[in-house]
Amino acid sequence: MTGDEPFITAVKPLVDAMGGELLPPDEAGPDDVVLAWAGADVVAVRLPQLADSLDHILAAMERRQGRPLADLDRKAKQEVVRMLEARGAFAVRHGVETVAGALGVSRFTVYNYLNREKHP
Repeated sequence: MTGDEPFITAVKPLVDAMGGELLPPDEAGPDDVVLAWAGADVVAVRLPQLADSLDHILAAMERRQGRPLADLDRKAKQEVVRMLEARGAFAVRHGVETVAGALGVSRFTVYNYLNREKHP
């Protein structure tokens, strides 16, 4: 697997954004996804565990904001919760606790933000 192959170069940003890992196809495990191009297996993708994905998403949000999520104002934190809910973050075990910790708020506050969206 060479990094200069156009297909690998094309999929790498997506795999990185998901927190996945690229592997040679012959090292793929049963849960990995093997990607083929022009009829040949080119690369395998090892997807992250859901909890790892949430951590990866939170880190990416912090990078985009340019500061820790805990430093955001209330309205910005509510927007973060909306985006995370849309991405299924709260379906992950301990998702609310993980998000609350990243935002520097209580679980109760996260639930309030979620309920505010359902009952404006």
